Amino acid sequence: MSRKHNPRAQNSDPQDHLELAAFKGKFDVTEFVGSASEKLIAESKADNGPFDPKPFIQSFEEAVDKLISVRRDVQAKTEQMEKSVRVSEREYSKKMIELTKGFELVGNSFTGMESRMNEVSSTAIRIGDQLETVHIERQRAQAAYDLIDFYNQFSKGDTTRLDALRKEGRAGRRQVAVVLRRLNTVAKEVDLPNADKTRESIEKYCEKFEKEMLNLFDRCYRKGDPKMMHHCAQTLLEFNGGSSCVQVYVNQHDFFINNVREEPAPFDTHLWKVIPDPDASPPKTEVGLTELFSEIRATVDTEAQIVKAVFPNPPVVMQVFLQRVFAQSIQQHMEQLLHKGSEISDLAYLRILQLVHFQASALVEDLKAHELPHMSPRTPYEATEFRRSLAGSAPVTGGSSAAISTMLETAMEELFVPYTEGQRYLERESKSLVYLYGNLLTNFARYHVTIAQFPFVAQKAQKGKSSMFDRMVDRIGAATTTTTASGASTTSAQAAAALMRFGVINSDRIADKTNDEPVREEDGIISVDVAERILKWHAEAIGRCVELSPTNDVPKNTFTLLRVLAEAIGNSYVDAALESALVRLDALDTKSEPSLQPLTIVRSIDLICHLWQQYINIALLPLASSSVTIRREMVVFNNQTINRMETGANSLLQRITDAIIGWLSSQLTKQKRNDFKPRNDDLSFARVNTEPCVLCCESLEKVRDAANQNLSGKNLEVFLTEIGVAFHSLLLEHLRKFPVSATGGLMLAKDLKSYQDTVSSFGIPALHERFEFIRQLGNVFLVRPEILKSYITENYLGRIDSALLKPYLSLRSDWGQFEKGFNDSEALPDDVGPGAGFKDRFARLSVMMKELESLKVEGLTMGMPTIPTSLTGTFSRSFGSST
Repeated sequence: MSRKHNPRAQNSDPQDHLELAAFKGKFDVTEFVGSASEKLIAESKADNGPFDPKPFIQSFEEAVDKLISVRRDVQAKTEQMEKSVRVSEREYSKKMIELTKGFELVGNSFTGMESRMNEVSSTAIRIGDQLETVHIERQRAQAAYDLIDFYNQFSKGDTTRLDALRKEGRAGRRQVAVVLRRLNTVAKEVDLPNADKTRESIEKYCEKFEKEMLNLFDRCYRKGDPKMMHHCAQTLLEFNGGSSCVQVYVNQHDFFINNVREEPAPFDTHLWKVIPDPDASPPKTEVGLTELFSEIRATVDTEAQIVKAVFPNPPVVMQVFLQRVFAQSIQQHMEQLLHKGSEISDLAYLRILQLVHFQASALVEDLKAHELPHMSPRTPYEATEFRRSLAGSAPVTGGSSAAISTMLETAMEELFVPYTEGQRYLERESKSLVYLYGNLLTNFARYHVTIAQFPFVAQKAQKGKSSMFDRMVDRIGAATTTTTASGASTTSAQAAAALMRFGVINSDRIADKTNDEPVREEDGIISVDVAERILKWHAEAIGRCVELSPTNDVPKNTFTLLRVLAEAIGNSYVDAALESALVRLDALDTKSEPSLQPLTIVRSIDLICHLWQQYINIALLPLASSSVTIRREMVVFNNQTINRMETGANSLLQRITDAIIGWLSSQLTKQKRNDFKPRNDDLSFARVNTEPCVLCCESLEKVRDAANQNLSGKNLEVFLTEIGVAFHSLLLEHLRKFPVSATGGLMLAKDLKSYQDTVSSFGIPALHERFEFIRQLGNVFLVRPEILKSYITENYLGRIDSALLKPYLSLRSDWGQFEKGFNDSEALPDDVGPGAGFKDRFARLSVMMKELESLKVEGLTMGMPTIPTSLTGTFSRSFGSST
C-alpha cells in the first residue's frame, strides 16, 4: 500500500529543534534525535503498511544541512568575538600602564609633601618647646615676683591684696591657697632682719585661712552641698595636702558620733544561753554585731557616692573612713563580746571569736564591692603632700587599682592579731578542749579509779601492784616533763600538761569528788556515744583552727589538737576502761563464774577504733597535706594510738579467755570418780548428763551468746576458736582420769555428744573435726572387745597410732579380760617402757594430731593444731582489724 508524504508537514516541527537556542544549556544527543523524529515515528506507526525509511532519511538530511549551517555561523561569530577580546585586552593593558605611571607620580608627590611637613613640624616642635620654656620661666618669674611682693606686704603687715583675692570666689581662694603654701615654704628659708616676725604673720594668716576653709567645709557638709564641699577639699588639697579636711569629714561623721552609745548594746539572750553548751551548734550571728554590720554596709554604700563626688582622691578618703570603722566601731564591739564570752567559758570565748571572724569576713567581701577608681592629682606636689599629711594619722595604701581591698584585708588581719598571734589561740583552744573532756569524763574517771583501788567492795587489789590510775598519772606526768633538744616542750608534753592542769587526770580533784559522791555503775560504762561527742567537739575545734590560724600553721596546729584528742580518748577513756577491766579480772575469785561483761568493753573499743580511724583519715590528714613532714608524723602518731588501743583490747580478750578456760577446768574437776561406773539402778540411768557436763555446756552457751553479741568478723572467729581448742585439750586430759564401765560408756557418750553439739553451735569448722574426734574416742568404751581393734582403725581414730590410744582403752572396766590378746596382736613400741606409761603416750598423741592436721577424711579437712596446755600466746590476728 503506497503512501504520499507532505514535505512541508514533515519538516515544520524539526526546524524548531535546529535553532541555535536549542543548543544552549544542557544538551543531550539522544533527546535531540528523539524529538526530531518523534512525529515521523508516530506517523509510521499509524501507517499499517511496511516501514518506509524515506521520510526519516529526508528529514535527517535536512537536519544535517541545517546543523552544518548553524556551525558555520557559530564559528564565524566566535572568531569575531575573539578578535574583539584581543583588541580589548591590548587597550586594557595600555590603560593599566598609564594608570600605574600616574599613581607613581602621585606617590612621589605625597612623599615629598610628607618630608616637607616633617621638616615643618620639627621646626614647630622646637619653637613650641622654646615657647613653653619661655612661658614657664615667665610664670616662674611672675610667681617669684608675686611671692616677693606678698612677702614684703606681710613684712609690712599689709594683707589687703590677699584679702581681696580671697574674696574673689572659688578661683581666688584656690589661688590664695597656692600662694600661702609657697609663702609658708619661703618664710622658713629666708634669713633676713624681721624674718621671724614675718614668718609668724604668715603662719597666723595660714591658720586663719585653713580654719576659714574648714568651717566653710563643715557648713557645706551640714547643708549637704557637695559642690562647695568639693571646692573646699580641692582648695585644702592645694594648700596643705587636704588631710585636715579628711579628718574633719571622718570625725564629724554621724556614724561615729551615734555609735558612742550611752545605753548598752542589745542583749542576745538565746546566744548567751546556748553558747557555753558544747553539744549545741556554734552560733553564726549576734544581734548587736548584725545590727552594727548592717549599719556599716548601709553607711559605706552611701558614703562611697559622697566621697567620690566631694574629694579629689576618693580611695584614700575611703581607706581612712574604713580604718576608723574597724579600729573604733568593730573592735570596740568585738572586745565587749569577747570579754563577756571569757567570763562564761573558754568555749564561749572561742565561739565568739569565730563568730566575729565569720561575720567580719563576710563584711569585708561586701565592702570590696565599693572599690573606687583612683584619680591622679593635678600636680606632683598634691600627691606627695596628700600622702605625707595623712601618714601621721593612718597608714594609707598607695593608689593601686585595689587599694581599698588591700586595706580591708590588712584591717581584718590586724583586728584578730591580738587574739591569734603566737600560741595564744592554740593554747586557748587546747585549754577549752581539755576542760570539756575533763567535765565529760570526771565521773567516768572516778568510777575507774575506785575500781582500780577497790575492785570489789569487800576485797582490795593485791598490795604492791600499782593501780590503773597511778600508772596513768605516772605516764602523763612523765610526758609533761618531755622537752626537745632546744628546751621547748613538745606538743605531746603540752597536751599532757594541759590534761594534768585542767583535765580529769588530777588525783586531788578526783579524790575529793570520790569522798563527796558515791560512784555508779553506769558512770564507768565505755560508750560509743561519748566517743562521738568527744570527736564532735574536736571537729568543731578543728574548724575554728582552720578558720583562725594562718594557712602555713594549719598542719602544725592540727597535729597539736590531735595529740590533745589522743590524750583524752586514748589515755583518759579507752585505757582507763581497759585497765580497770584487767584489774577486776585479776582480782576475780577463781571459784566464781567469770563475768562476760568485759566483752562489751571490747566491742565498744572496736567501734571507737573504727570511728577514730575514719575521723583521722577524713577530717585531719587532708589538713596536713601541705606539709609532708607533719603529715608523716601524724600518720605515725595515729598508728601508734590505734596500736595501743588494739593491743589493750587484745590483752583484755586474752584475759577473758584465760578466765573462761579456768572456769571450765574447775567445772570439770567436779566430775565424780564413779560417774562413768554407775550402779545398775534406775536413778543412774535417769540422768541425761553428768553435772560437770551440764555446767560446762551452760557456760559455753553463755560464752557463745556473749561473743556473738559483742564480737564480729575475725575477732569472733579467733575468740571462739581459742575457747574451743582449749576446751578440747581439757577434755582429752579429762578422759584419762576416770574408769568407764559398759553402762558408764553410755553416760560418757551422752556427755561428749552434748559437748560436741554445744561447740558446733559456735559455727567454727575447725572445731567440728576436733570434737568429732572426741566423740569417736568416747565410743571406744561402747564397742564390744572383738570389734574394738577394727573400730580404732577407722575414721579419725584410724589416723592415730593404736598404741597412743591405749591409755584411754585401759580405762575400760573389761580391759583386763582382753588386754593380753590385744597386746599380742600388736606389740608395744620399743621406746614405750613400763615406766613411761600414759603420760608419754598422751604426748605422742598430741604430736600425732598435729601431724594429721592436713589429712582429709571423707572430704573433710582435719584442722587440728597442737593441743595447747595454756593460753599464754596472743591471737593470730590483731584486734580491730576485722571488717
